[in-house]
Amino acid sequence: MAEVKVFNRWPTTGIKVDDDGLKAYISLEPTIVPRTGAKYAGQKFGKSQVFIVERLINRLMVPGHRAKKHKLTSGYCTGKALTAYNIVEKCFEIIEKKTGKNPVAVLVKGIENAATREEIVTIEYGGARYPKAVECSPTRRVDLVLRFFIQGAYDKCFGSKIPAHEALAEEIIAAFDNNPKGMAVSKKREVERQADASR
Repeated sequence: MAEVKVFNRWPTTGIKVDDDGLKAYISLEPTIVPRTGAKYAGQKFGKSQVFIVERLINRLMVPGHRAKKHKLTSGYCTGKALTAYNIVEKCFEIIEKKTGKNPVAVLVKGIENAATREEIVTIEYGGARYPKAVECSPTRRVDLVLRFFIQGAYDKCFGSKIPAHEALAEEIIAAFDNNPKGMAVSKKREVERQADASR
């Protein structure tokens, strides 16, 4: 049986998730067309069975709000899966050209590097509120990284001549290099610094 490749170009064989906490939550089982129609949505932890590239495409269409505002993302949130599909494919071409590596491997390593390990919750004692550091669940770690990739890319291309696929490629490469120029890495460091201060 022929091997299924991402966009019929990039294989996933040999790609490993080094972070033990994320191994079960990053699926590297490719599909011929990364658009399964959320067939796992009704299952517990169903998202973790969805191919990671498909999750990136889905997040492009629903990037989430920032401080109750969608204004920086509305231009690409048309609900058209083909638009998101083409953005990710062109993004992967740029990643391969700039790094010389398999873009799926770069994406997986970027997720590992930028995944937040701790977060802050607010607890209330007698009318006073205090921040408290808590561990971040593996599913949420992956979700947050994908969200920050997309929001960081949309920030860069909003009102500028930079196309979305170039901005997304920059975000993923920055996470791969552990570079705080990318939104995902800078957010991770900021949140972990705050969590460290609220122990």
